[in-house]
Amino acid sequence: MRKVLAFGAHPDDLDFGVAGTVSAWAAQGVEVHYGIMTDGDAGGFDPAHRAEIVAMRRDEQRAAAARVGVSEVHFLGYPDGYLEPTHEVQRDVVRLIRMLRPDIVVAQHPERNWSSLQMSHPDHLASGEAVTRAIYPATENPYAYPELEEAGFAAYRVPWLWLYGAPDERINHVVDITQQVEAKLEAIRVHLSQHPDITATERFVRAKLAATAAAGDLEPGALAEAFHIVAVNSPETIAGF
Repeated sequence: MRKVLAFGAHPDDLDFGVAGTVSAWAAQGVEVHYGIMTDGDAGGFDPAHRAEIVAMRRDEQRAAAARVGVSEVHFLGYPDGYLEPTHEVQRDVVRLIRMLRPDIVVAQHPERNWSSLQMSHPDHLASGEAVTRAIYPATENPYAYPELEEAGFAAYRVPWLWLYGAPDERINHVVDITQQVEAKLEAIRVHLSQHPDITATERFVRAKLAATAAAGDLEPGALAEAFHIVAVNSPETIAGF
């Protein structure tokens, strides 16, 4: 594995969902990129921030990404709360995947998680659906969005899709991030516009990570992030099947 592209609907989604795993990958020399679909302009709590919330959230995301070793953050610039898996969004996803050609694409799960409706924000579901649709068949089909092929973004077959925020019944892999939890929490702390009670936030995050580790049968005291891993193109894959 050389390169990973991780998508989130909003600034801070990836920090809550996968920053520990990302920190471990980056420490191993993997080049990690973030793709942020919306500007998070509907977020925040302070009315005084409205005029500058987009710039503030982009700065927070860049700083948080730096905490866990991310190489670059790419902003797609869609409005917060209005994201849909349209062909415009899918084309932007295809362009970024074809440009970076990652070994793993990480995205939010497109299925609603009824155990935590907050994890299933409509933008999260739309982001996951747009990425999943973009990966197959459009990213690997040179005749899908032909203007991308003409612009030099050649078709590419994604090997792996890692989905986070999955319903419990879909989880098939957990990553032990016990050694990376402080880096993850540092990334979360950067998002000051979103989480004024950082103590309660960190308590919630640690409890969730501990429960995930326990459900994954890791050692007592371990902390973990959960994924639904899908093999998109393996050595056995036949095009169209």
